[in-house]
Amino acid sequence: MSGTSLDGIDVAITSFSESGSNFQFVQAKTFPFPNGLHQSIKQLITEQQSSLQDLGELNIALGQLIGQSINTLLTEQNISPADIKAIGSHGQTIFHSPVGDYPFSQQIGDANIIAEMTGITTVANFRQRDIAAGGQGAPLVPAFHHALFHSNDEDRVIVNIGGISNITCLPSSSDEPILGFDTGPGNVLLDYWIQLQLEQSYDSNGQWAASGKCNNKLLSYLLDEPYFKQAIPKSTGRELFNSDWLAKKIALELNDLSPVDIQATITELTALTIANDINRYASTSNSVFICGGGAHNQHLLNRLQSLLDTKNVSTTESLGLHPDWVEACAFSWLAHRTVNKQSGNLPSVTGAKRPVILGAIYPA
Repeated sequence: MSGTSLDGIDVAITSFSESGSNFQFVQAKTFPFPNGLHQSIKQLITEQQSSLQDLGELNIALGQLIGQSINTLLTEQNISPADIKAIGSHGQTIFHSPVGDYPFSQQIGDANIIAEMTGITTVANFRQRDIAAGGQGAPLVPAFHHALFHSNDEDRVIVNIGGISNITCLPSSSDEPILGFDTGPGNVLLDYWIQLQLEQSYDSNGQWAASGKCNNKLLSYLLDEPYFKQAIPKSTGRELFNSDWLAKKIALELNDLSPVDIQATITELTALTIANDINRYASTSNSVFICGGGAHNQHLLNRLQSLLDTKNVSTTESLGLHPDWVEACAFSWLAHRTVNKQSGNLPSVTGAKRPVILGAIYPA
């Protein structure tokens, strides 16, 4: 899995019973992007234009890195490729456009290369089949969240805070639908701003934001974004929430704002949009469990707990799976579903007309 934060390739080894139950986490590791490849992918996503040759070569280069990363982890764990049933490779999203006359979601990281380098059957291109069935193609992880984290005793919310934040509402009753959608920016603006101002890749524990003060006027400009009021199902990405979007919002606030106060304000934006949607769509939930890179931002977790004062906020580690590995494990679970000819989407989440088998299979 390589998400919108662009902070590396997460490779997780998992085990399932034949039915897909009895999930077992085996091992995982994050492999960093080489600087040149990271910069090329980031530039492609930011500028949203490329020559066909550059795009094709980037697709192959990322496929090679994914294949190499998988082989490295298997070697380190003394696991033979023959013991792996399949790889579920999400790839790197470069553009997500689930509405319009020709909806699509585009990922790179060529699965032909991955299957050839590893000798393992590879499942990829998960999102497009859901879109073909009338869905958003995202989020796809709520089905895994339900399989692993559902409780008959309490209503729960799973919050994944990557570059973009998404939530899964898991009602205890089987009579109520599972909901899931992107709430808006997660770490994408926070990482961009601290990189621009302090040349740091992320705000460790949210310490820089915690030392600033939220500017309510700027916050109101940030919240004045139609996406936040849009009805579900919905999904978004860097196509909307990016440096240009933030710069236009900051320009509306004519007072001189200190960089640290801007960091505090966009942290509040992430926390508030998540909390608002939890209160709107999962008001009866008792517990909120955080996963993704945002789980390491203690200031952000503190703000969420304050905004959701009647609910218990913790991470998925308390449910038995470290927050760093939930999404990578989710795509192994989705690949397991695909090779067993089982649907992987939830129409109540994505808006698809029906459950469908996700992904394309590239045999070993």
